[in-house]
Amino acid sequence: MTHAQPVPTPAAPTVAAVVVLAAGQGTRMRSATPKVLHPLGGRSMLGHVLAAASPLAAGVTVVVVGAGREAVRDHLAQVAPEALPVVQEEQRGSGHAAAVALAAVPDLTGPVLLVNGDAPLLRQSTVVRLVDEHLRQGNALTVLTAEVEDPTGLGRIVRDADGSVRAIVEQRDATEEQRAIREINAGVYVGDAAAVRSALGRIDADNDQGELYFTDVLGLLVGDGARVGGVIAEDPDDVLGCNDRVELAARRRTLNDRVLDELMRSGVTVVDPLTTWVDVTVTVGRDAVLEPGTHLQGMTSVGDAAHVGPDTTLVDTEVGEGASVVRAHAVGARVGPQVSVGPFAYLRPGTDLGAGAKVGTFVETKNAQVGEGSKIPHLSYVGDVTIGRGTNIGAATVFVNYDGVAKHHTTIGDHARTGADNMFVAPVTVGDGAYTAAGSVITSDVPPGAMAVARAQQRNVAGWVRRRRPGSPAAQAAEAAENQAGAPREESSGPSRADHDS
Repeated sequence: MTHAQPVPTPAAPTVAAVVVLAAGQGTRMRSATPKVLHPLGGRSMLGHVLAAASPLAAGVTVVVVGAGREAVRDHLAQVAPEALPVVQEEQRGSGHAAAVALAAVPDLTGPVLLVNGDAPLLRQSTVVRLVDEHLRQGNALTVLTAEVEDPTGLGRIVRDADGSVRAIVEQRDATEEQRAIREINAGVYVGDAAAVRSALGRIDADNDQGELYFTDVLGLLVGDGARVGGVIAEDPDDVLGCNDRVELAARRRTLNDRVLDELMRSGVTVVDPLTTWVDVTVTVGRDAVLEPGTHLQGMTSVGDAAHVGPDTTLVDTEVGEGASVVRAHAVGARVGPQVSVGPFAYLRPGTDLGAGAKVGTFVETKNAQVGEGSKIPHLSYVGDVTIGRGTNIGAATVFVNYDGVAKHHTTIGDHARTGADNMFVAPVTVGDGAYTAAGSVITSDVPPGAMAVARAQQRNVAGWVRRRRPGSPAAQAAEAAENQAGAPREESSGPSRADHDS
């Protein structure tokens, strides 16, 4: 299977620490949710940054939190419990945030990666290459850069003749010559902990915003005669931040395009990439087909040669080799090999469909184990049930699993045949090879090989329509049919007891 976001092949160097700056207000998002927790592609923005840095095998990961700190802490406990959240009580700029982070690990030595928490497109391979080049060149500090078509408003990278970085010049301070530079600062750095700590202690807030900027660290190190390098990202999209919902949608589109491109190159057919969305946490096998309107989310996996869609959403669902899932919604389900699902089926958590099984049109399943080759073709609710091998469940079947207080289980054996419009009132067991008649309400166990009939005996009250609905279209049709068949007409002087019983 191919993972939606491949792991880079280069050997990952080790850093002493990764510092993620995630304390900002994110006011332009206009949301009660902290900016770094907004989701895209199966992870939060912060989750993507942590995943990008994961190959570095950092000795410690420090996440600077501030606005919405409790929500960010709770999220870290779920996705990166080993990370150390450090509070920046007052947001005074990137330099101040970095100083707060390093103060939390005072004995730290060696290289430190510093990255913003709102860079969801940053790739593992880019981070690994940045650190590798930093170590190879023996720099005090190395900055990730990007070459962009329009650098307006961004800090320009000014290099010396030998390629080392001399300065980062902001737009407002740049000369005309410097404004023509297309290489910009990406805001991702790796530096020696001691050198960075020393420089952070010397920066000041003598600027319009009254804040401490990490970019000033670079200038101080250059002034000290230390070597500062720069590594250009292969894809400038890697360094894009995210400040509002418009940018979030754009980053989501870019990330999804990357995922689909990787899947298609690995042998997956994506019929319409514009309407197909796949999380980075999803795996898809070779020769699988994703039809338009397919959404694969969470820890979903799709096997080789499986066919998913159109108009299908799978969340944390396993689809086996050669299976078909059409116009369906599944959450926490397992679809075995060669299984057929849909159209218009709903698989809820706990659904487990054995090889070659079928769940058809307008069928809902929940906590249902369905054996190999068994079929639930249409119009049924199948909840809290175990169904054996080779069994057929008739149309419009309901497994009555809830008594108003507790849920109860039903068991249907191997090679059983249940009639249409059955209700199985749990707890109840239908044995191997047993049959149930159409229209039955099964409240007692059915022995193996037996036929269960649980319905009232039919009675026909002759002439009822002619007597009770005289002159109606139904009465006229019935009279015409009787006359054509030469059937005797039963006379009655008035309504019978049976008429009232009907």
